[in-house]
Amino acid sequence: MLYHLFKYLDEVYALPGAGVFQYLSFRAALAVITSLVISLLFGNRWISYLNKKQVGETIRDLGLEGQLEKQGTPTMGGLIILASILIPALLFARLDNIYVLMMLFTTVWLGALGFLDDYIKVFKKNKEGLKGKYKLAGQITLGLIIGSVMYFNQNIVTREKIKPDTQQVYDVLDVTGTSSPFKIEDKHSTKTTIPFVKNNEFDYAVLMKWIGKDYRSYAFLIFIPVVIFIITGVSNGANLTDGMDGLAAGTSAIIGATLGVLAWVSGNIIFADYLNIMYLPDTGELTVFISAFVGATIGFLWFNTYPAQVFMGDTGSLAIGGIIAVFAIIIRKELLIPLLCGIFLAESFSVIVQVSYFKYTKKKYGAGRRIFKMAPLHHHFQKLGYPEPKIVLRFFIVGIMLAVLTIVTLKVR
Repeated sequence: MLYHLFKYLDEVYALPGAGVFQYLSFRAALAVITSLVISLLFGNRWISYLNKKQVGETIRDLGLEGQLEKQGTPTMGGLIILASILIPALLFARLDNIYVLMMLFTTVWLGALGFLDDYIKVFKKNKEGLKGKYKLAGQITLGLIIGSVMYFNQNIVTREKIKPDTQQVYDVLDVTGTSSPFKIEDKHSTKTTIPFVKNNEFDYAVLMKWIGKDYRSYAFLIFIPVVIFIITGVSNGANLTDGMDGLAAGTSAIIGATLGVLAWVSGNIIFADYLNIMYLPDTGELTVFISAFVGATIGFLWFNTYPAQVFMGDTGSLAIGGIIAVFAIIIRKELLIPLLCGIFLAESFSVIVQVSYFKYTKKKYGAGRRIFKMAPLHHHFQKLGYPEPKIVLRFFIVGIMLAVLTIVTLKVR
């Protein structure tokens, strides 16, 4: 919003200083600062309101140390995160950018889905919340929408170097600072980045080659289901990770900062050429959005760190997981998610393994057995006697290590 306003003031009235809004770095910095301020100011008021309304979390006794002390802690704190993302993004991002619009839609969609779940739990006093099938339907619908836009919208392209006999010549600066003319073409494709491979691009369309020469016309049969799976998986993974004070918010901040780096280099033709990665025009604008996301999750930690004053609830956890998934898909780095979101993956995997093994052993031996003392994984360590703050901090350290490895994949092939 302010980008468009100051662009107009700069072009029409030559207002001194208005041109600074053209710089991504400036607007990204403003987005971080604004999201932190909103988190701190709105957070205090929202927590006070929730306390007055006695909107507290109902805790089941699972025999975990310090668990019952959390009884009555306000939930639905995810609204703090949503406000701290949406307001800075609307203020400082370009609202004519298709990628920014997709991220705003994702935030509102999953935020509303999570809010409905929390509302049923808290105000309707239904501990089950929104039925799982409806929650899953909401995630699948979002995946269908995002996947369809990515596949059918012809404005979503990658810019590739092509042979000299083709269409358009760009004169850009290479990494040495000298003029380096080369021919490039904008292509609408289903390519993505695959890590640890020298030619690190993978096209989903090749999976449909068995159809025949028109196989690319049917690539959506692979691409859209993959998008649905990723969004659903990461969103639920973040939801499962939200079981300790500060764990989901802090882990998401680390992941968000890494995605910001990936978006920055992918949207900059000089860095993309130097790193030999896919150049994605206009995705640099996502740096503003992800800066607001990082600021929002860090700001929320002010209240959510141990001992938590508020829980994010599904309002926050479903939204942040979906934001991470859609962002990674947009910048064609979704195949890095198992590495970057390793914490989410481990949490989800521990639940799947635990439930599957319990059902298998119950059917075979008549009594269910467990691999972990408790799932998700963070509760397993809690059962082993580790204090909650130590578990959270160690998960953060692992998350940082995974983030560094993810960035390293840009050059290690």
